[in-house]
Amino acid sequence: MGSEGQGPFREGLELAFSPSSVPLKQRWRNNGLSADFLADYVTTFLPRDQNDPTSLDRHSEIRGAVNYIANELLENAMKYSEEDLAHPTTIRLALRADSILFTAANSTGTERGQAFHDFVRELTDGDPAEIYVRQLERAAETGGSGLGLVTMINDYGATLAWRFENLAEGGMRVTTQVRLEI
Repeated sequence: MGSEGQGPFREGLELAFSPSSVPLKQRWRNNGLSADFLADYVTTFLPRDQNDPTSLDRHSEIRGAVNYIANELLENAMKYSEEDLAHPTTIRLALRADSILFTAANSTGTERGQAFHDFVRELTDGDPAEIYVRQLERAAETGGSGLGLVTMINDYGATLAWRFENLAEGGMRVTTQVRLEI
């Protein structure tokens, strides 16, 4: 995971959610609000010409993509966080000249972290279109979809990367990075 090739840093924002104040799973319902905030924040820095429909459409597309990606990252981070590990769940957004870089991090149990690591390996080694169909089939069988990350790749052309770190007190710190070209 790195930040090379993404143009000079222009603006950024980080949100951190502490598991000690309100359980993270209770905050899950507020992810949409946080995603809306991040999308509105980013679009204030993007050029927009009120007289050019193409400019307005592109602005709207970027806002929608930021909203979707931020919401998915927050939902996954909150859903799979282990509150007893006492590490904050974070999402960071960095606006570059040619891209938007999202970085979400959460702490989870070792077993759950390893299962996600296995899915990541499958996703990075496989064809996203095939994985999308497979995840749809799994969703029909198990109720969980796992489609968010695949949709980021297929629908938004995003590039994803991950870092998995073992924690001294047990569990893992999982960091997901999403790069969206603008």
